[in-house]
Amino acid sequence: MPLEAMASALPASELSLWWGLPFAGILLSIALMPLFMSRLWHHHTGKIIIMWILILLVPLYYCYGWSITLNTVAHALIQEYLPFMLLLLALYTISGSIVIHIHNSGGTRLNILLLAAGTLLAGIMGTTGASMLLIRPLLRINAHRQHRAHVVIFFILLVGNIGGGLTPLGDPPLFLGFLKGVGFIWTVQHMLCPVLLNSSILLTIFYFLDRHYWRRESSQIHQTTNHNKTWQIQGKINLILLLAVVAVVLFSGLWNNSTVWSYHGIEISLVAVVRDGLLALITILALVGTDSKLRQLNHFNWAPMQEVGKLFAGIFITLSPVMLMLQAGSLGHFRELVNLLQQHGEPVNPLYFWVSGLLSGFLDNAPTYLVFFNLAGGNAALLMQQFPATLLAISMGSVFMGALSYIGNAPNLMVKAIAEQQRVTMPGFFAYMVWSITLLIPILCLNAILFI
Repeated sequence: MPLEAMASALPASELSLWWGLPFAGILLSIALMPLFMSRLWHHHTGKIIIMWILILLVPLYYCYGWSITLNTVAHALIQEYLPFMLLLLALYTISGSIVIHIHNSGGTRLNILLLAAGTLLAGIMGTTGASMLLIRPLLRINAHRQHRAHVVIFFILLVGNIGGGLTPLGDPPLFLGFLKGVGFIWTVQHMLCPVLLNSSILLTIFYFLDRHYWRRESSQIHQTTNHNKTWQIQGKINLILLLAVVAVVLFSGLWNNSTVWSYHGIEISLVAVVRDGLLALITILALVGTDSKLRQLNHFNWAPMQEVGKLFAGIFITLSPVMLMLQAGSLGHFRELVNLLQQHGEPVNPLYFWVSGLLSGFLDNAPTYLVFFNLAGGNAALLMQQFPATLLAISMGSVFMGALSYIGNAPNLMVKAIAEQQRVTMPGFFAYMVWSITLLIPILCLNAILFI
């Protein structure tokens, strides 16, 4: 292959909305095929994803040639997909090697305690890390119950998304803002009240809903539950590895002036190589340094990682034209949407909140945050001082509305896959959205009134 072919980039200003059809096709496949063609979907997921990728790449090659096609795929896989999967792989492997025994029934009070603790942890160690750490013990203590799907849904909403708004370490969008100059303390101060409000409302709703389901459980299940309230953690060495992952991600973001190699249009930085190498090393240490019996107790296997890996490979590649059109701003085909965000030279903060949020529910919320951050001016100091409501609107929308669909934030689909692996009947794509919209939209409207 002529390596010079990788030097060209896709011209964003020339792209029409038709180039977003393969991405829409993947979304519809994820949403509809498990409902109407479940056998075909579960046996041929990879082939279906490849089909949608080819539906993008063949016309791309025909219209723009080998150079731009190869660059688009290489950029998506090397700069976005590979770091994403290595981080997810490290957290999945480490958390699967930690066994948290809670010798107690999954009653409402204990469930709320775990959800609240997970929400707090998500702001400290990230939504993905907290989700991977706590989803298995939560499923384990509720294994005897007939109604469990709602527990996982609230876990996704709280631990997988809303809790990440507490600090820049909690969720990738806020971490990107931190790297762009948004102060750590600014994020904590401005996001604290929205996170506390949303968490309190959802935990209150969960209390009444879970108590309702708990009372409907058969008396036989209540009689067999264990009321001995003891906790035990096995594989504690992996807690250190978990902290190491957080440290690696934080260090990679704070490492400035790193060497960058431009290899035929693809930028590869020294910090990215070190970060990805360390994540791979930590994953290996978790595998070889932990007794395999602990992973067996967690019913650990690679099926959820394989499923997420296939889906996000297709999502990242087919998402490329959509993100480029958004990044083109007023020069791209989303210019009508972009122009709505500014009126008489002033940002329309409610639109920043809803548009950035709704797009984050279906696109990768980290680059979506970055697009709207740049549309608002891209100057962190100016936004914090003169337009704090705009910056808060983008932050809240990107973090909170990542919970609207299974693909809005990395932990969502992963938690769903782990729950289904342990025989929890989870709602489909649209059924989950009925839950998320019913629970979140009223809360988000309240957020818009109170904080924006």
